[in-house]
Amino acid sequence: MNPKVSIIIPAYNTEAYIAKAIESALEQTLTDIEVIIVDDASSDQTVEVAKSFTDQRVKVIINQQNLGVSAARNRALRAAQGEWVAVLDSDDWYAPERLEKLVLLADTINADMIADDVYLIKDGATSPWSTLIQESGGHLDKIIQIDIVYFVETDVYGQVGLHLGLSKPIFKREFLVKHGIEYDEDIRMGQDFWLDMKCLIKGSRFFLEPKPYYFYRSRAGSLVHQSKLSRLNQCCIATNSFMQQEVVKKNPDLIHALSYHLAVSKKNLAYFQVVVLIKEGKWLTALTEITKNPSFFYDFISRFYNIIDRRIQYYVMGNKSVFDMSYNLRIKRKSTN
Repeated sequence: MNPKVSIIIPAYNTEAYIAKAIESALEQTLTDIEVIIVDDASSDQTVEVAKSFTDQRVKVIINQQNLGVSAARNRALRAAQGEWVAVLDSDDWYAPERLEKLVLLADTINADMIADDVYLIKDGATSPWSTLIQESGGHLDKIIQIDIVYFVETDVYGQVGLHLGLSKPIFKREFLVKHGIEYDEDIRMGQDFWLDMKCLIKGSRFFLEPKPYYFYRSRAGSLVHQSKLSRLNQCCIATNSFMQQEVVKKNPDLIHALSYHLAVSKKNLAYFQVVVLIKEGKWLTALTEITKNPSFFYDFISRFYNIIDRRIQYYVMGNKSVFDMSYNLRIKRKSTN
């Protein structure tokens, strides 16, 4: 008999974290589960840690070469047998009751996918500093349904919003299989957002439970901290591609939301391209880029206070977390107040 939930855990060089992730999966109050770990050619002891778990519900798959997190997740998706699929990053963890709560809610309201609020916790901290909904500046006290336009409008780079692309919904596997939905393996950052978009454009009934059951660890070295240029460039390419779909073109509100999403990403991409060149000491090339992007100085001035504040915090106050997600989210909130 197939399990109720397949928990898929892509892993790459997270030997210090993955045990907690696996333990949180195995300690779920909903015990009818399978845990599928796909190691993406780690060079540390991640595989050994994963294989140390003798619970029969745990399956470890090993990629012989690094294919990226999307490919690792797809391999786990293809191996999954559960009625529901739950994604867990190997440096995050679940509250014990998470799956039981979400599956019961999903079955009750006939959801195809359902997300919960997300605890935000710094690496090494003993308790969360906030949640995704709290940092959005909004307040939710009941389950709401998320439509595709709202999903896009509230997840714009650098702006305050729900940013549900950071959430980890559970998905009805039948829906994914029926529509042939998998992760885009050309996208190595922000994959969750685009998988959710694929589901929503196919008519998925997506709900948000305002209670948090997922612990999102903010740490140096994770994908979220990697190159802004790569992230923004991939976002622009993916947005352009999505907008070419006929079903998208027939939805004016969605086109408008995606166009704004794309414009903001392009603006930030142009800004950070200049910043990177300046940091590398390539002044002439940077000047050439500035002539192509006359709004650079306006953008720089608008960010100047935050730039100085970060450096004072980092170099004078010794606050080494000023470049992590928690600090950046708080800066965004302050700038809109």
